[in-house]
Amino acid sequence: MAGGASVPEGDYNTEINVVPLVDIMLVLLIIFILTVPVATKAVRVDLPKELNEPTETKPEDINISIDFTGTPYWNDSNITMDGLRNFARIEAGKDPQPAVHIRADRRTYYESVQSVMTELQRAGILSISFIAEQPSAG
Repeated sequence: MAGGASVPEGDYNTEINVVPLVDIMLVLLIIFILTVPVATKAVRVDLPKELNEPTETKPEDINISIDFTGTPYWNDSNITMDGLRNFARIEAGKDPQPAVHIRADRRTYYESVQSVMTELQRAGILSISFIAEQPSAG
């Protein structure tokens, strides 16, 4: 070494100082011991039971079907959007209001379903639900 005392070859410390490593491991062990009981505490949650019962259609309920071209049908009768709006206003004035069930063809564009829903809501219909076909077994 230039300008300084040279270190004799036998004075190098070749052992690893494990004291800081042990200190860090003890701190991590204490943190782990303190946090595990908190993390494993179970919380009781009452989940709802699945009920998949078929909807019973009452005679006074309204069934609106939308075919793949977007044409609406009011209880199996072809109807225009103006006619839908007028019929919906009449039904919205009834007390109690009948429920409206919408069934759309799988190939129908969402915009057709959305426009039917918009007309029903503008007319004042409060209860709108969707009917899905049960998948056929086989």
